[in-house]
Amino acid sequence: MSTNPAVGDPLSAFHRLLTDEGQALLAELRSYDPGRELAVATRLRRDHPAGLVSAAIAQARLRQRAAAKFGPGDAARMYFTPDGVEQATRASVAAYRAGRLAALGVRRLADLCCGNGGDAIALARAGIEVLAVDRSPLTCAVARANAGALGLSDLIEVRCADVTEVDASGFDAVFADPARRGGRGGRGRIFDPEAYSPPLSWAVEAARRAPLAALKVAPGIPHESVPADAAAEWISDGGDVKEAVLWFGAASHEAPRVRATLLPGPRTLDSAGLPDPPPGPVGRYLYEPDGAVIRAHLVAEVAERVGGRLIDPTIAYVTSDEHRPTPYATAYEVTDALPFNVKRLKALLRERGVGTLTVKKRGSAVEPEELRRKVKPSGPGSATVFLTRVAGAPTMLLGRPVR
Repeated sequence: MSTNPAVGDPLSAFHRLLTDEGQALLAELRSYDPGRELAVATRLRRDHPAGLVSAAIAQARLRQRAAAKFGPGDAARMYFTPDGVEQATRASVAAYRAGRLAALGVRRLADLCCGNGGDAIALARAGIEVLAVDRSPLTCAVARANAGALGLSDLIEVRCADVTEVDASGFDAVFADPARRGGRGGRGRIFDPEAYSPPLSWAVEAARRAPLAALKVAPGIPHESVPADAAAEWISDGGDVKEAVLWFGAASHEAPRVRATLLPGPRTLDSAGLPDPPPGPVGRYLYEPDGAVIRAHLVAEVAERVGGRLIDPTIAYVTSDEHRPTPYATAYEVTDALPFNVKRLKALLRERGVGTLTVKKRGSAVEPEELRRKVKPSGPGSATVFLTRVAGAPTMLLGRPVR
């Protein structure tokens, strides 16, 4: 049995995973079952160093978590750090962004704050040569291993350096993804753009020096924080808002200043500069705009498409008397519009035999699980209840999705 890797040295432990012994362990853990971890670890430690077994099991655990973002095929061959999995771009979003950059003529790009290399991989698969930069030696080792594992080493050069000291002047474009989390045991998610690492202000200046640039930022970025010379795009995937991108240079001129993009598709809704639609009474249909549309402040554009109005000046639900299908909002047929009252809702659900209740809320302090416990739905039927405000009054809207 070989000797233990250096205790407490994550970089050394990771390099051991790349040896023949480490690869054999990872292959054995391909169908890793977290429920049997103790038994598996005990068995493997009979023939392998305890430190290497621990590193391999940790990597197998990370690969399972990463499958949701990268797909099971790529995730099973890639390597990750815990923070890298948490902060990585979903592969579908990275592929969309890479495709847009390639269509804009980008052939060489500097990926600043590359993390585990997910974005670099998508860019390389789009035919773009990438310089991937990160200041963490472990993160760089992981990114380099991922490029090799996926056969992209010829297109991805990984450099361990402080991104603020990298000269990107010879590249067609810059992509930057500043860290927005405090790290393991740290502050968790960071909301202040100037608390990013490096700060957003630095990334903006780096973007302005490039012919074309894209900065990945949190989808909750305030609109007033978007620089005047940038175009902002909010992206959702399968209905979940994933990120916002600030586009600079040539990319900022080829589209309106504000855009929402929905994946799969892509389906893109551009700002038309419309004023907020006036509120009005609840009609036969209720439209729930996609989260990217709401974040991009494009609810008015949806209302125009469906011939609708707001149910309340402060609530992003649109109502209309007719059904006009749109990919930018989910339509529900409203069956009841009632003042908020738990007892009345419970009686109504019992009368209709509703056992499957979907609870949505906007502008209400009531928690969905708390409401379910109180109304105790039972029966073969199903319904959706919206807890919201209509003309300022707490309201329950019952309905069903329009198929």
